[in-house]
Amino acid sequence: MHWATPQERRSLGQARRKQVGRQQHSELKPKARQASALELVARSMRGRIPAFIQLKYLLMAASPFGYFRGAVPVMAADLSVLPSTGIVCQLCGDAHVRNLGAYAAPDGRLTFDINDFDETIRGPFEWDLKRMAASLVLAGRASSHKESAIRETVVRFVARYAAQMRAFARMPILEVGRFQVHRLGQVEPVLDALLKAERATPLHTLNQLTEPSSSKPNAPRHFKEIKPTLTRVTGRQATAVLAALGPYCQMLEPQRQHLLSLYRPVDVAFKVVGTGSVGLRDYCVYFEGNGPNDPLFLQIKEEPASGYAPYLPDAAPPHQNGQRVAEGQKAMQVQSDPFLGWTHIAGRDYLVRQLNDHKGSIDLEDLEGGGLEAYAEVCGELLARGHARSGDPLILSGYIGSGDGFAEALAKFGTAYADQTEKDWKELKSSAYASKKR
Repeated sequence: MHWATPQERRSLGQARRKQVGRQQHSELKPKARQASALELVARSMRGRIPAFIQLKYLLMAASPFGYFRGAVPVMAADLSVLPSTGIVCQLCGDAHVRNLGAYAAPDGRLTFDINDFDETIRGPFEWDLKRMAASLVLAGRASSHKESAIRETVVRFVARYAAQMRAFARMPILEVGRFQVHRLGQVEPVLDALLKAERATPLHTLNQLTEPSSSKPNAPRHFKEIKPTLTRVTGRQATAVLAALGPYCQMLEPQRQHLLSLYRPVDVAFKVVGTGSVGLRDYCVYFEGNGPNDPLFLQIKEEPASGYAPYLPDAAPPHQNGQRVAEGQKAMQVQSDPFLGWTHIAGRDYLVRQLNDHKGSIDLEDLEGGGLEAYAEVCGELLARGHARSGDPLILSGYIGSGDGFAEALAKFGTAYADQTEKDWKELKSSAYASKKR
């Protein structure tokens, strides 16, 4: 085995510029699609609950950004026909401005990071950057920014990613693994998310999602019925969901197993979440620990294959997709949910995690004014950290270099892909898929 020196690793990244020049990342080839955007989205609906498919189409038809959130399979296909650097790391897979948020770390402190990994997979690092760049353009347009300001925002995002990656390349490897971003509270959209997370306590979730089962004093609580987004699950289906906690517990660390053993499951519900996940099976289990004021909510979320999997055959996991998501999340995050794990129900793969434990995300309205540019830099820094933890910062920084050509190219790509997304969105809106009568 050859043990590469730091210079050899950096040179490897520089050599990849011959494979794909940094300016080439501005390219987009929509005519190279082997299927239409509508067909690609329709294929992704296979296996989902038929009653909710129309709801997903309506959410996607609501706005270009809503469409973008639900159209990962379309962008995966579009990226797959472009030249690739072949520099691989763990991809978030669905890098967009609303896919970062605040949550409680294992030590109870609030942190802010990438927080949704349904599409995570190992692949070319630039795919995450291109998706985030397009999302910044769409978010900028939705929050009434000028095109020139939006373009500069994307440049700042990539420049911050590049600067942070160069810093990681100079740091001891173990320090990269535990690097913390300390200026997050100074960025207004992030501060807003942290304040939302501070309010999102387990007791707040208890009041939001559950109600007393009767009018009697101290009556036990159960999930509310808020159709179609929240529906109680009973009988065989509830039994199957609770049975899936057995295999899940076995994969947890012993200390987490012990903590969970002190909680008692009280009720089960089906919950509709997000945009991309609508139509998938998503269950919530309400537990009580030391009485009714000690609730715990676990989400058991169906995980199909990543939308990138057809184009990255070497990255296809030999295990189930819940495990793919949990391991991808741990690879990119410094601190992850202590109850993160996986299980299966009726031959389907599921991720298990806490639901709404001090979680808070940003809204597009939060990005108005100067918020967009400052937030874009945070996106660059956090994405760089995730890629450095799961890839090689020397190779990555070697490829990116110190100039601004890479950032300028990605800004052009982000604009072009946002334009294409708006075309695809209009096509969806005018199609039978988005008709409420369908």
